[in-house]
Amino acid sequence: MTEENKKILNRINKYAENVLGDIDPQKTPVSMQLEKLKPIMQEIANEKGMSLEDLFILYMDIQSEATVASDQKLQEQLKDIGGDDMPLLYRD
Repeated sequence: MTEENKKILNRINKYAENVLGDIDPQKTPVSMQLEKLKPIMQEIANEKGMSLEDLFILYMDIQSEATVASDQKLQEQLKDIGGDDMPLLYRD
């Protein structure tokens, strides 16, 4: 992930913590969550000279990339804890 994409992701996630902090993401439709993020996404899109739709696609891509990296890091940590003789089971 590029440094610029990390900054975009961090900025959106920080904003999300403030506006989505009290909602249950499992019970709140994604469309409502995205609507709450629209102001920061529009602001970033304007700064980058992108459409809101293009920024949304970029956000989804970098969020997915960050999730995969986080998952891989967790799997590595669990592998170290479990050892060869006693592996830990891990499910996505």
